[in-house]
Amino acid sequence: MFIEKIRQLRRERHLTQAQVAKEVGMSARGYQDLELGAKPRFDALRNIADFYDVSVDWLMDRTDDPKAHR
Repeated sequence: MFIEKIRQLRRERHLTQAQVAKEVGMSARGYQDLELGAKPRFDALRNIADFYDVSVDWLMDRTDDPKAHR
């Protein structure tokens, strides 16, 4: 699930929500909302995938391979 994946990726890298938000071009509140279940806009989804070097398809549970279609 998207929420668990972005939380896990962030925690594995020992980052705060504010740090990730800054790196992906979002407000801290906007990123917090994603981890609470808000639906991401396409540009946010793409930026998060790029930041973590994973595919959008993996973030959205369309594949089990994090590098699919990269």
